[in-house]
Amino acid sequence: MYKAARALLFRLDPETAHGLTLSSLDLAHRLHLQRALAAPPVDDPVTLMGLRFANRVGLAAGLDKNAEHLDALGALGFGFVEVGTVTPRAQSGNPRPRVFRLPEHGAIINRMGFNNQGVDQLVTNVARSRYDGVIGINIGKNLTTPVEQAVDDYVTCLQAVHGHAHYVTVNISSPNTPGLRSLQFGEQLNGLLSALQQENRTLNQHHGRQVPLAVKIAPDMSEPETDLVAECLKACHIDAVIGTNTTISRDDVAGSLHANEAGGLSGRPVKHAATTIVRRLREKLADITIIGVGGIDSGEAALEKHRAGADLVQLYSGLIYEGPALVEQCARALKDNQPGSVGRQRAQ
Repeated sequence: MYKAARALLFRLDPETAHGLTLSSLDLAHRLHLQRALAAPPVDDPVTLMGLRFANRVGLAAGLDKNAEHLDALGALGFGFVEVGTVTPRAQSGNPRPRVFRLPEHGAIINRMGFNNQGVDQLVTNVARSRYDGVIGINIGKNLTTPVEQAVDDYVTCLQAVHGHAHYVTVNISSPNTPGLRSLQFGEQLNGLLSALQQENRTLNQHHGRQVPLAVKIAPDMSEPETDLVAECLKACHIDAVIGTNTTISRDDVAGSLHANEAGGLSGRPVKHAATTIVRRLREKLADITIIGVGGIDSGEAALEKHRAGADLVQLYSGLIYEGPALVEQCARALKDNQPGSVGRQRAQ
């Protein structure tokens, strides 16, 4: 059924199709028709970061930037849902067109630019939701905030979302906010994460609950750069790392229509680079939860991330191309391959 719907949706502008799809999911959820869209959730509980995940497959940030569709998306069988990226103040993002499909590669290029309604509206939407699974909230900085003052925006967002998130992701790897990726390295990364961890400890004590911090990194790192990031994550006692965000590389899509559009490339072409990062992170980070994302469009692709060292995985572009059935396929594949796995060992 999804293939027929996709053929129609792909005739529309990507952002228009995105909005229509989410509205349709909301309607189906209100009419209790979600079973027609997705299989029952796979029961494969695992405890990581002190959180109990119903299964190992999550929705990546970016699809539901304002947490307006949590209930409907959660009903597709995800073990967790990450919303955002959210910034302190609302912003419109980059001019349209800013999303481009590359169907022959199972890929998407986007230069959205953290378009969102602001952190206060997102918190209102999360509080209104009835979704009872694990919710991650992905935070970033406003476009107009200088990189040198980025920590202020991240702290503002952390303070606002702490009481509503099960975990908070620090997004320092989007290629669509100028200068943002510079926060992934050296003293800037150490200063940002140290400040956030200090604020998080204060908030944990104030709210009487522990909220893990995750950091989302880019796939466009050399091995030495990845190692330096890993060392900083350990030094700052970060709970999880998400590998990875979109890539600025066009090596695997050269010559394709839209290949030269600015923005981050996601989907199948980023799979190898993301898996390489996950594998290197696992070599360096024995006790930190790793969430693998990038190019997961099948159960086997989810297993590839898991074998590289990912405890959990997230979907986005694969979901656009394969539909809701992908959630069950990936969750089932991971459940059926658990004995002796990294995730199961760490959960015990």
